Amino acid sequence: MSQQELVIVYADAHLAVIEKPGGLLAVPGRGPDRQDCAVNRLKTIFPIHINQPSVHRLDMATSGLMVMAFTGEAHRILSKQFAERRVEKKYIALLEGVVTAESGEITLAFRLDPKNRPWQVYDSVLGKTGITRWQRLEVCAGTTRVEFVPLTGRTHQLRLHAAHELGLGCPIVGDSLYGAGQRGDPMLLHAAELSFLHPESGKRTTFSSRVPF
Repeated sequence: MSQQELVIVYADAHLAVIEKPGGLLAVPGRGPDRQDCAVNRLKTIFPIHINQPSVHRLDMATSGLMVMAFTGEAHRILSKQFAERRVEKKYIALLEGVVTAESGEITLAFRLDPKNRPWQVYDSVLGKTGITRWQRLEVCAGTTRVEFVPLTGRTHQLRLHAAHELGLGCPIVGDSLYGAGQRGDPMLLHAAELSFLHPESGKRTTFSSRVPF
């Protein structure tokens, strides 16, 4: 559980953009011990008129920007943008190991392993395709800082694309599922930029967040 505060980056009558700290659930889980999450913390701050304001999610271990809808109409419009891939997202990650190429695009199909939840496994036949553009930013002390631009929104997409041998072959630092991280370690993956069409004005709105590592 994250002890960091939820940061409100922007809010109006239609939506809020927040910074979720790493280690905090995005939405409530099952059971009373999994109710502390970004959604419920936001509800203590704003009078939200819908039960589920989230239109997308970040993994519990991932930090950074999320948009939440305050009304059903805003939720519908934003959800449609995500479904139609009109929302632009950029992530910064620090990877274990050295990535030698400068940039590229990863296309891998993967699916849930039902015997080992929430692990995702590569499956070119039954898997759903995930697409990620990436750019190497810096190599330092045996690690590589990269920028990820996901074109799809599959579960654990960036984590799997970083770690898998058909991707970059370098897990995200602190990733306890696909890398050498231990449970509870901070995972160095941050949603640093989020851009969408405002549901009321229709104008493209872009938010940035400082990378904490």
